[in-house]
Amino acid sequence: DKPEATGKYFAWGEKKGYAKDESHTFSWTNYDLCNGSSTTMTKYCGNPNYGKCDNITELVAADDAATVNWGSGWRMPTYKEICDLYNPNYTTSEWVTVNGVKCRKVTSKSNNKYIILPATGYINGTELINESSHGYYWTRTLFQYAHSAAYYLDVTSGYMEWNGNERFYGQCIRPVRVTP
Repeated sequence: DKPEATGKYFAWGEKKGYAKDESHTFSWTNYDLCNGSSTTMTKYCGNPNYGKCDNITELVAADDAATVNWGSGWRMPTYKEICDLYNPNYTTSEWVTVNGVKCRKVTSKSNNKYIILPATGYINGTELINESSHGYYWTRTLFQYAHSAAYYLDVTSGYMEWNGNERFYGQCIRPVRVTP
């Protein structure tokens, strides 16, 4: 409802999200897409050392929290889309405060439309980490360097960049509109 609102925290590939004050533990033992550890993946795995190989590297609609919660017109962004989001050829960005919330505002150079990315932090176990200093946003793309991780966008007062985080972490999402 508000661009500066955090929304819910999701483990990568899980459809149910949790508000930061809801009781939930983000861990391998609670992660839906494994059997209790980073080496027992049951879906989205390209290396048998990490679990059951299916070689799927992007979330299918049934596992995309944006599609499941918002409908078929929405999905989580791809790794390529987050790279475009912070590409200085396409966008400008600034650290702003919106209604008391620290955020990164990213504006398109082509149409001046913008997105607000609040400093949400992430949840490991039950601990909210880096709230007010970092915003962590999942993509729909599996991290190419470790099958137990997925790509995410990290925004701070000083930079925006991609990285990979363990899939069980609770991170926020910002859906993109699917054009027919």
